[in-house]
Amino acid sequence: MKISEMKQHLAGLDAVNFRLPSGDYLPSHFHVTEVGLVSKHFIDCGGTERQETVANFQLWEAGDYDHRLAPQKFLHILNLSEKILGSEDLDIEVEYQQATIGKFGLAFDGKDFILTAKQTACLAQDACGIPTELQALPQLQVAGCAPGGGCC
Repeated sequence: MKISEMKQHLAGLDAVNFRLPSGDYLPSHFHVTEVGLVSKHFIDCGGTERQETVANFQLWEAGDYDHRLAPQKFLHILNLSEKILGSEDLDIEVEYQQATIGKFGLAFDGKDFILTAKQTACLAQDACGIPTELQALPQLQVAGCAPGGGCC
């Protein structure tokens, strides 16, 4: 999801809800603790230099159960962040603390924001010698992974 899309969705909402890939909702008292610009400059395993830049939101929850972030307040935070993010319509990446800090993509289902699972990938599969039939392996379900289960 792009920043402009999130702003459009927020403008039409009465409440802001985030749902994890598991279907569980983040507690309604979550905070947006950071909105930042994350740039990655790297070389893939095939030797190609690459750059990626995303808008990064960090979501966090505390014990203040009466807190509820209104859509208008979230829009205000996004508008304040323009001095950091600039005017480019960036993709959004979301960080949320679980067993470790999880990084998620973002989607919208018409009512709720959905944190989507992100996957790693080889960006130079032709240079790595990976056979074509192995390049599109099914997504792993890490939560159900067990020794001898064939997923690790």
